[in-house]
Amino acid sequence: MANMEKRRHPRIESLNLIAYAYMDESGNVVSQGMGRTLNISEIGLLLETVYSLDCEDVMLLGVGIQDELIDIRGQVIHTRVNNDGKHETGIIFREIGNRSIKILKQYIETFHKLKG
Repeated sequence: MANMEKRRHPRIESLNLIAYAYMDESGNVVSQGMGRTLNISEIGLLLETVYSLDCEDVMLLGVGIQDELIDIRGQVIHTRVNNDGKHETGIIFREIGNRSIKILKQYIETFHKLKG
């Protein structure tokens, strides 16, 4: 039986490098790190890191998609440790520019066309 995605914005499996920065309430960067996406949609992503990320933290994300870098402001909504001991963190997008959403949508469309 086929696994049908029922989300409004389906996720695609995608390994992309990502740089992130935590911000405090005043908008100041308090820490930074690197990770990779495990999946991504138009409204969020699953980030894999070696360090734990706290729920509800606001983050600035720089995601490498093909030859483009898109900037996103997101918020941690859940986190868990996987079987390899790495941290998987669900992030919902709070702010994404028009250029970045256009690149993301094109990337997802291309993925679906290639998947066939």
